[in-house]
Amino acid sequence: MKYTLHSIFCFISFFSITQISVHAQDYNPKQAGSYMTYISQQHREITKDFLSYTSAVGHGKSARKIENRRKELIKTVAEARQKVSSMPAYEGDKTLRDSTANYYLITSHILNEDYGKIVNLEDVAEQSYDAMEAYLLAQDLASEKIEQANDRLQLTEKLFAKDHNVQLVDTKDELSEKAAKAGKITDYHRVVYLIFFKSYKQEMYLSEAIQKKDINAIEQSKNTLLKYSQEGIEKLKATPALFGDNTLENGCRQALQFYIQECNTQIPVMTDFYLKEENFDKIRKAFEAKREKERTKDDVAQYNKAVQDMNKGINDFNSVTTQLNNGRKKAIEGWNNASSKFLDVHTPKYR
Repeated sequence: MKYTLHSIFCFISFFSITQISVHAQDYNPKQAGSYMTYISQQHREITKDFLSYTSAVGHGKSARKIENRRKELIKTVAEARQKVSSMPAYEGDKTLRDSTANYYLITSHILNEDYGKIVNLEDVAEQSYDAMEAYLLAQDLASEKIEQANDRLQLTEKLFAKDHNVQLVDTKDELSEKAAKAGKITDYHRVVYLIFFKSYKQEMYLSEAIQKKDINAIEQSKNTLLKYSQEGIEKLKATPALFGDNTLENGCRQALQFYIQECNTQIPVMTDFYLKEENFDKIRKAFEAKREKERTKDDVAQYNKAVQDMNKGINDFNSVTTQLNNGRKKAIEGWNNASSKFLDVHTPKYR
């Protein structure tokens, strides 16, 4: 069964938390406070589209709707850059205008170029744990670039305000709080998801070894899966639940417990069957190689016992296979449901 990745791209703060007490519609290019407020309003428009996009992702909207929201976000960033770039310098001071325009340029580039790379990585992310880490690292790097640009912009804002006698009020309104919450959700979900995915992927390698009837590979994969799952449970113990909600952790823990049970209970039955199957093939070939009159009572007794053991082994193998398929389905569906529920409950709803 294929796991559906809940991917949330770049939950980052696209705006400065600086708030000015002058309304944007009262924009006066000759008043420093009004000048700064007009720029701040562009941040807010971007943040609105950003939250609209992340809300669509977190609440499981259609791929088309998510992509449309991303295009709206890119368009809003471009429009904001154009508006700010066309502003006059304030009393000859171009620092805030140019720093803001450059911030939007970096943001636009990342949403277009870096996002494209991330989409390409998403196509192969589930092929291995390393590929998944690379995919998530690409998201981190994109977020880091924007955060660094945002830090530089906020420093410029503070210097501009100081130079032009504007008192800044550091506040958090509903919009900024929603964006901050979205970032926490992404960070937490990613930690728990990687714990799950490491064992999930290893169990797939184990399944491949079982299909090939490669006993050595089965044992190696089983031991690795057991190790990853046990380590994962310990990591979950050290991961505080976000917002006091254990839904995601419980979904992950139940999947890991299934993998541990699989290693300790079902897999030994399967390897035992393959050994019996090898032994039966040897006995059968030796028995059939002899003509009927050459077969001794011991030969017949040994062959009949091997047949009985094989028949029992087949029944046990089929029973365990059914248990594994049902358990695997339940574990993965449990994780998917927990992930969907957690994101749906906590991802800020916006438009």
